[in-house]
Amino acid sequence: MPLWPLALIALAALAAGYLLYGKHVARRYALDDNATTPATAKADGVDFIPTKPLYLLAQHLSAIAAAGPIAGPIFACLAFGWLPALLWILLGVVFIGAVHDLSALIASVRHGAHSIADVARTHLGQRAWITLAAFIWLAMLYIVVAFTQITAASFVGKSEELEGLQTTFNKGGAVAMASTLYLGLAVILGLVQRFLKPPLWLVTVIFVPATLACVYAGMKLDTLLNLGASTWYVLILAYCLVASMLPVWVLQQPRGYLGGWVLYLVLIIGILGLLAGGFTVQQPAITDSVAAILTPAPWQSLATPGAPLPVTSLIFPFLFVTIACGACSGFHGLICGGTTSKQIAKESHCRSVGFGAMLLEGLIAVIALATVMIILPADAKGQSPATIYGQGIARFLTTFLGPDAFLFCATFGAMAFSTFVFDTLDITTRLGRYLLAELTGKRTLAWGLAFAALTCAAPLAILLTSDPEGYRLFWTLFGSANQLLAALTLMGVAVWLKRTGKARAFVVIPMLLIAAVSVAALGLQAFVGVRDLAAGIWRTPTGALNPAILNAPVALALLALAGLFAFDAHRAASRA
Repeated sequence: MPLWPLALIALAALAAGYLLYGKHVARRYALDDNATTPATAKADGVDFIPTKPLYLLAQHLSAIAAAGPIAGPIFACLAFGWLPALLWILLGVVFIGAVHDLSALIASVRHGAHSIADVARTHLGQRAWITLAAFIWLAMLYIVVAFTQITAASFVGKSEELEGLQTTFNKGGAVAMASTLYLGLAVILGLVQRFLKPPLWLVTVIFVPATLACVYAGMKLDTLLNLGASTWYVLILAYCLVASMLPVWVLQQPRGYLGGWVLYLVLIIGILGLLAGGFTVQQPAITDSVAAILTPAPWQSLATPGAPLPVTSLIFPFLFVTIACGACSGFHGLICGGTTSKQIAKESHCRSVGFGAMLLEGLIAVIALATVMIILPADAKGQSPATIYGQGIARFLTTFLGPDAFLFCATFGAMAFSTFVFDTLDITTRLGRYLLAELTGKRTLAWGLAFAALTCAAPLAILLTSDPEGYRLFWTLFGSANQLLAALTLMGVAVWLKRTGKARAFVVIPMLLIAAVSVAALGLQAFVGVRDLAAGIWRTPTGALNPAILNAPVALALLALAGLFAFDAHRAASRA
């Protein structure tokens, strides 16, 4: 079947979600532009900076759109088929993901731009605050580990997106050079805006094309950054340490703005490819493995020591946690309450920045899903999501530029993927600094540097001693923790709404659904780990540490923290 009718349905659903349901949810919060936001009340030129909504939308979108909305839908399509994946993306992003993001942003803005954990302390108590902070910290470490590995993998050797081409191009990392030049360009943009104060349209006209020039320069300088994975781990996390300490105007805001335009370009390319590329759907609507849930096979696998977790057949709960950020992401609440809320100039901007950016991330997920839908199952077998996505964007773009442009298009697709991931890393480090500062009450520059260093040091220790492909082992656990964090955030918001006498069904119903999904997923992962531990199966056939045993204690810890937080939330709601 042709791809374009499905694309039209998806675009119409997302547009209707913003215009109708987004307006409905915003009305529930009674947004008031006469209220003074923390960005205005605490403006310091470093963290609190009132920012124009278009500029902030680009920055926020580039911060939240990492590997999740790209890798998750591709994994899910290959495991379950494109139909379940598309339905969950569209329904989840409108009724759960965007509601979560908007609610987290408004809650933070109305609580002095404090983190979601600090908002929980206000309404649920000190223990709930510490519990949620510990949960967030653990989840953030998984984010840094997984995304650093993904970024470093795209910087090492020959790019996956160009495998099979008869060329020596990209030895040493054209994508690494293009990404490095892109970061340098962002710093120049920040300095120009700070001291020369040109109009926004002028810097857009100059610096957005310069971003594409970075891609071209990366192609020509592809051998200058030919470094190993371990070296990239150190350099990437060193960058995160420095970037997390800089004022947001130096790097975060301008890099976010340029990253937002990279996202916009990908969205435009994706929409054109979806609607006018003439592509047809090659993947099955529902895979044969989904039907396996009706047979004894997956349940026998669960009971067999050493057998892998049957995530490809158990559509509940693993469809939801595999797609993860493509439909709902608890990490977004950290961005909303960590950096974005400190830049909201008026309350009405929360709808376009919070709700709107999440729907744009849903569109990114739809485009990523389409990149795998247009290739045959046999061609997709064994390929990583980065490969499928990069080649898909190249196919979309070369439809209009011609096959001679494939090399540039593939480099752009690879650099776009790395940009989505790279932009998230220093944001996460900054959030780790904020969180530890709230926990300890230490807010000096020296303590901030120590907190940022600790946020980078723990993942670095894991990265230097783990399998270079280890991020694959953590993906399902990352998605489960991410979804459960979203449920806990909605739980805290629901208590706040009850205490202030406002309607809350629009957050309670999504909270219950996403909590059931994530608890089931974590429970199954913990069971498999305990099963293998009891059988003494410490290593895989290749000699690597059994990931099930590694993930089990983390899953149990997350479940315990979530249970304690839920108990405190119930108690606070009963008192209210």
